[in-house]
Amino acid sequence: MASAKLPKRSKNRQRRTGDAPQTLDTYDQALQWLQGHYNLEKQLGKDETTPPSLERMTLLMELLGNPHKDIPAIHITGTNGKGSTSRMLVELIGATGLDVGSYTSPHIDSVNDRIMIANQPLDDESMTLALSEIAQVEQWVIEATGEPPSYFEILCAAAYNWFAATAVDVNVIEVGMGGRWDATNVIDAQVAVITNIGSDHLEIIGPTLVDIAREKAGIISNETHVICGETSSDLAGVIAAVECRDIWHRHQDFDASEDRLAVGGRLVDLSTPYGVHEEIFLPVNGAHQTENAATAVAAAEAFFGRQLDADIISAAFADLALPARFEIVQRQPMIILDGAHNPPACRVVAETLFQDFATEEQPVLVIGVNRPRDPQQLLDALNAKEFSKIIATAADWPRAVPADELATAIEASGVVVEAVPRVSDAIDRAIEISGENGTVLVTGSLYVASEARSQLVETSR
Repeated sequence: MASAKLPKRSKNRQRRTGDAPQTLDTYDQALQWLQGHYNLEKQLGKDETTPPSLERMTLLMELLGNPHKDIPAIHITGTNGKGSTSRMLVELIGATGLDVGSYTSPHIDSVNDRIMIANQPLDDESMTLALSEIAQVEQWVIEATGEPPSYFEILCAAAYNWFAATAVDVNVIEVGMGGRWDATNVIDAQVAVITNIGSDHLEIIGPTLVDIAREKAGIISNETHVICGETSSDLAGVIAAVECRDIWHRHQDFDASEDRLAVGGRLVDLSTPYGVHEEIFLPVNGAHQTENAATAVAAAEAFFGRQLDADIISAAFADLALPARFEIVQRQPMIILDGAHNPPACRVVAETLFQDFATEEQPVLVIGVNRPRDPQQLLDALNAKEFSKIIATAADWPRAVPADELATAIEASGVVVEAVPRVSDAIDRAIEISGENGTVLVTGSLYVASEARSQLVETSR
């Protein structure tokens, strides 16, 4: 993507005498500066005691001229499926001829993945410029609040600012965690999507599922059209109780009425209040992706206020790619990557593997887990005893459970396990065990899937 000229500062953003804004001249400098900020993703489960607030983020956006108010947005939250639904929405809206910016987390290949246009990450030069704009106003945030913005706030602000500078037509924004107090929630989105409600992060946004539903419903305003993918009546009722412009519920207003396994993906029928789309081909794996596709089509049609043409949907999904979402990155042996990190996500991965990809030989599992996850819950969801061998590993990540500690926990399940500390070595060992005709599943953490993907994609080039 060509570098865009960034907007001029408004009068209320003139530099004060004595300020010393950070200068970021290179991509490496920009990343080093970014990494020097508090990162909740690395600290999750350790010190979430600070009262939630959007004060820093709101001020940061004011200093940038409130660029998030310039572009209509679709805001997506939920326990699982946010990333897939986001990418589908970008393709659907993009297929109509509009330019779509998207913000998502965590990243898979590089931090640039978090800020994308047309599902393509910013190049290094653009990312450097985007972060530089935030560095220029950071000192004002510190002076006003006593604290610098966080890692996530910086990236979110950089995304909103860059999208305004490059004049995209629509923003598709994925919540990091929860909704109400998430840094992304400075926007008033035209459409709010809640994919589902699960027990992830109970210790932070719980302690009950009803509490989580309320937090996620915090992205709704009275001008929002809500797409509710949660089907539990109690939890959907919490969402429906929030004042909004309109609300569509899964199985009532939108759905996947047919879902058939096809070569290279699935053939589905999708319906919304505007009508039915028959025999849409999805080039992705897993029945759960059909639900995500139904949600994405409903959100896109709610956004436009009309039914999308069938050729638009077909064209959008023809180009669909979902990195690290049951992604087959190698065929001999077949190596599958999935960033599943909680029991519901692991359950659908196991269903897809054993139902859609059944083989005579048992597959090999490479798994890494981050704290505060319970490894046993993930193993139960994955049907651990169905694997010929399990290789416990750990991503290069502060919250990663060490491989030997994870192996000890796995042994209690009565399955054969081997500890291999580094992900790259774990992949090599799995390939050795499985042989050319075997199958390897790599999962348990998006960070594990990311490291594996980096190794395998680079090898295949």
